[in-house]
Amino acid sequence: MYTHKILNIASRNRPLSLKMSEELGISGILAQLLINRGIENSAEAALFLNPDPKDLLDPFLFCDMPKAVEIIRRAARNKEKVMVFSDYDVDGLTSLTLLEEKLTGLGLRVTHYIPNRVKEGYGLNSNILRIVKEEGIKVLITADCGTNSDEEIRELRRLGVEVIITDHHEPTHQGQEIAAQAVINPKMNNSGYGYRYLAGVGVAYKLCQAITGELLDEDLDLVALGTVADSVPLTGENRIITKAGLVKLTHTRRTGLAVLMEASGIKNKKITPGYVSYIIGPRINASGRVDTAEVALDLLMSEHRQEAEKLVTLIQSHNRTRQKIESAILEEAGDLIDKEVNFKEHKIMVVAKEGWHAGVLGIVAAKLTEKFCRPTILISLGEEVCKGSGRSVKNFHLFEAILECKDLLEGFGGHQHATGLSIARGNIADFRDKINHLAREKLRLEDLLPSLDIDMELPLSALENGFIKEIALLEPFGMGNPQPLFYTRNLKIKGEPRVLARETLKFWVTDGRVTCQAIGFGIRRLKESLQEADLFDLVYSPQIDAWGGEESLILEVKEIFFK
Repeated sequence: MYTHKILNIASRNRPLSLKMSEELGISGILAQLLINRGIENSAEAALFLNPDPKDLLDPFLFCDMPKAVEIIRRAARNKEKVMVFSDYDVDGLTSLTLLEEKLTGLGLRVTHYIPNRVKEGYGLNSNILRIVKEEGIKVLITADCGTNSDEEIRELRRLGVEVIITDHHEPTHQGQEIAAQAVINPKMNNSGYGYRYLAGVGVAYKLCQAITGELLDEDLDLVALGTVADSVPLTGENRIITKAGLVKLTHTRRTGLAVLMEASGIKNKKITPGYVSYIIGPRINASGRVDTAEVALDLLMSEHRQEAEKLVTLIQSHNRTRQKIESAILEEAGDLIDKEVNFKEHKIMVVAKEGWHAGVLGIVAAKLTEKFCRPTILISLGEEVCKGSGRSVKNFHLFEAILECKDLLEGFGGHQHATGLSIARGNIADFRDKINHLAREKLRLEDLLPSLDIDMELPLSALENGFIKEIALLEPFGMGNPQPLFYTRNLKIKGEPRVLARETLKFWVTDGRVTCQAIGFGIRRLKESLQEADLFDLVYSPQIDAWGGEESLILEVKEIFFK
């Protein structure tokens, strides 16, 4: 942070922003921010600024939804036993919670299965074949998985089990025939659904809407939690879900979530995507990473405070363990990168080591990707089959690259920016070579350089409290709808910066006419440079500072460029 980066300042479309400004009664700046986010007319802008659950698409737009509903209703009439098989992350667990609640409410006998992240890995596996036989399962519904488990699905069908897939992962082959009776996945080209980017819990929510015939807006706390935690774009339906769902989550009636937020120090605070991504989500994920995800599921479904408090204590302990493991792997992976990665040749970093806990590789890969500005794949070495996890940069579709290397893999899955894989130990070197060959063809140099996407260059005089409140209409911010960033040139510091806790600086900046307060987290080291600089440019996000009960404008500093 605070090093030279490529600045991508969005081009202004003055005619369109003026038109939208006049038609919607908003500022030209807000209109341009909407344009920067792909909103091209006033009708789209009005929907974006006023998301309403009533505008969610009809779940029966999914071509296979009628079949799925009929299977479930028939199972209810015949009092058949149903199993929900879910992923072990927040998205999967919220999907499972929602499905189990609604299916049970229909009078179905419902059980579930969550694979062990380390021992079984992602998706359907051979264990499920034995379990459905033993338990007499007649219908199996997947949650946040199943699209690429065709072999297991065919075996389930041979056993007389009807299979419904609810998932959002990329199919390994578009147009592939999937043996399940019903496939509810917006990433399938033939899904019939008009929005591709639902999280797994969003897809499960659609099934629940279809089988109940209700909007289920009271359940949007769960849906928003899984949606934000899975880092899907907060656009379209995800924006509607998240906007309404975060309000529900702030005042959740779910005992387990309420106790977890209280123990995490965010009780009575307005829940934002940041709180989900960095506080709530990692804690729910922690148990599945180092122990069993059943602990987190029990918390999500808990109705009794005393039970929830015990579960939260255990989850907090799991989270601390996860942090220690993660820190150790981060250090070891960094050492391997220093020794093994040639940055001229390796546009994708692939490093492997024995003893790495497979449950935290994705988190570490994400941190290394951010640090080195290039895709990272970490592999935990086993005797024969090794497990890995990868994260990518903005302009590189990692799943598509891994798809082209499938001949070297035992299994794989994921999204554009996050993937998991299993690979034979003897294939790792060839895989590293092949995926880097692909990356050299598709990744440009500028894709591997740190950059900032700036919404607009503004003078300080354009900033005022009313403008900041108008920007708040764009919330919640996240992938696909980033927090607006602005750029102002030729500023000077006024007075002496104050050092606050955690290496934070608070200071005043001026352009000679307007003076604004600014705050920079973790930049205490720049105090002298700021005082000595004749002029500097600032990249920032304007905020309302309500400290002391009075509202005032403050610039949250993202980058400083000294002249």
